Amino acid sequence: MKAAVIGLGVEGKKAVNSLLNHGWEVYATDLNINVDLSGLNLPNLSLDVIDETQTVSIVGDGITLDLGFTNPYDIDQCDAVAISPSMFGGEFATKLLKNSNLLSDVVDKHKDIFTIGITGTNGKTTTVHMLKEILENAGKNVLVGGNGGGGFSGYYDLILEANEGKYDILLVEVCDMTLDFCKYCFDFDMIGLTNIGNDHMNVHKTIANYKNSLVRFFEGKTVFTAFNQDFNTDFKESSDKNIPYFEYQDELKLFGKFNLLNAGLATAIARELKIPKDVIKSTLSEFNAVEGRLDVYKINNVSVYVGKTDNSDALTSILSEKDFYAIFIGTPRHNEIHRLDILDAAVRYNPEVIVLFPGLDDTLDMAVYRLNSLGYMGNIITVNSLDEIIELVAEYSHEDAILIGGNGQDTLINIQERIKLISENL
Repeated sequence: MKAAVIGLGVEGKKAVNSLLNHGWEVYATDLNINVDLSGLNLPNLSLDVIDETQTVSIVGDGITLDLGFTNPYDIDQCDAVAISPSMFGGEFATKLLKNSNLLSDVVDKHKDIFTIGITGTNGKTTTVHMLKEILENAGKNVLVGGNGGGGFSGYYDLILEANEGKYDILLVEVCDMTLDFCKYCFDFDMIGLTNIGNDHMNVHKTIANYKNSLVRFFEGKTVFTAFNQDFNTDFKESSDKNIPYFEYQDELKLFGKFNLLNAGLATAIARELKIPKDVIKSTLSEFNAVEGRLDVYKINNVSVYVGKTDNSDALTSILSEKDFYAIFIGTPRHNEIHRLDILDAAVRYNPEVIVLFPGLDDTLDMAVYRLNSLGYMGNIITVNSLDEIIELVAEYSHEDAILIGGNGQDTLINIQERIKLISENL
């Protein structure tokens, strides 16, 4: 079998790796000749420069890559295509799929598996892992996956894995930017919504547009939404069955009311699946924070809270529950400047110090300008390395609490690992 992968962003590169791992031959293409190929598992490559300034072809074991151009003939020879979820529904993808089959239509065993989707702005990953552990402790064989940019191996990897294994439940984390793509690719039996927040507004433009995308996504499904969620009337009208959920009432190891809601969603879905209450309770009582998500460490007198909080709603949910002497913020990509509004949230809670570090990109200058324009009167510090962050944590280790968050999941995981090591050795 041969597949064409169109676009070599995060999801495209993960699709290439997964297809190769599953024994497929791959034709991959990206119009950007300078696309970052790091993360691709491409052994034994030879580089053939067709035109020194315009196009490049790369040939390896089981794969051909065309950069700077696309060869329609090679696509026609493929059994399936894998396009970036962000391209789905656009003019190019629609035209392409008139003559080609999307991978989810060719490899379709996943559509026969009971499928649960978890979507929303914040809390998806934590809720997915809570539910996964509950279901596995109840004896279910669960396959979990989601968006490549969210830390999983990508939607196409999920589809390929489902085709080869034997699973009771497919659990999919659905990014708010891939709703239409996932609605097409997966046959959801249940969908849980964590919340609707202020993120990816460069795509949605408005909360109303985001809501309308969810209404389409929920159509005819069993949907779980928080009891106080905005637009519940719209969601009830769209869905086949709308089930409200509430904050979890028992204790968790995790910090924050937002995690009580995440646990409440996982509980509501598990109960609808007739999972015994004692299994739910015992699982959640032992549940630990997911890597990269908010966790708390003790260093000397200070509690160090570390985890991804890459939008203003995520940061506000933490700051509303705890006062912090210092807030460390990882900066966003150059093309995601809307995410700098996390600094607006930080300034509203007026910490003594705001420390800026490169999260996804080095946009430190933009972040400093934003803080100054907001009239922040505290101390602004910029750092560029993990060692510098650790030095400042040590300096503030006799304060009450500090928060390290913002953008950059991989960076924050590295910080967590270092902080955890220090905490365990004190």
